[in-house]
Amino acid sequence: MYDIGVRERALALIATGRSLNSVSKETGISRAAIRAWQVRIEPLPRLLGQAAPCPRCRPEPTAPQNTPAYAYLLGLYLGDGCISAHPKGGHQLRIACADAWPGLIDACRTAITSVRPEDSAYILQKQGCVMVTSYGRHWTCLFPQHGPGRKHERTIVLHAWQERIVHAHPWEFVRGLIHSDGCRVTNWTTRAVRGERRRYEYPRYFFTNTSTDIVRLFTDTLDQLGVEWRTLHQRRAAVTVSVARRASVALMDAHIGPKY
Repeated sequence: MYDIGVRERALALIATGRSLNSVSKETGISRAAIRAWQVRIEPLPRLLGQAAPCPRCRPEPTAPQNTPAYAYLLGLYLGDGCISAHPKGGHQLRIACADAWPGLIDACRTAITSVRPEDSAYILQKQGCVMVTSYGRHWTCLFPQHGPGRKHERTIVLHAWQERIVHAHPWEFVRGLIHSDGCRVTNWTTRAVRGERRRYEYPRYFFTNTSTDIVRLFTDTLDQLGVEWRTLHQRRAAVTVSVARRASVALMDAHIGPKY
């Protein structure tokens, strides 16, 4: 007998257009078993129905498991995440992570399984990036910001229970946003010292997003943490927030650091 995570992963690979043969070779599961899961034997909705109950669906809703991991995952979702319905029931949470940052990919998978240990997380390779993906019935409960269309085209407001988590774990939330739509870079400039041009380097953080609501959530949290920031003037619709003050960069370095 295969557990729900194994079956979800096999069906998810099939849903991407992969052949039964290739999925069977990758997973070690027979083609007959995968075919049976598709059409008759324990289809995905039934498996999802056997999953652990959602903390938000209880008569008295509670916070998700592992709230620091949730705060980080919320930042990742607001930056580079999406939720879509699965044709066989439930939903899939997908977080886009660049191939260049394997540490980020691992951190994303760890956050997903920390928040929902019952739902497996696996990688779907795309050109230049991977989609860290998890199937489950309750991702829309945990991320009620889900909705039709792009995030910057709809209102993004945290629910009261999410605000409490972000207030309790602000650095985890900021880390998730930086890891998704931000970066740490090293800028340089030259100055004349005693008639000689000298090069100076200084680090700074950037966060760019098209949703004014998400940008506001980011900057409000920076204010809570005492991090000084400013927005850059640019012609494109996206807003870029810069953290360049030495003390603020040092504070960000102590809690965020560069992606890896």
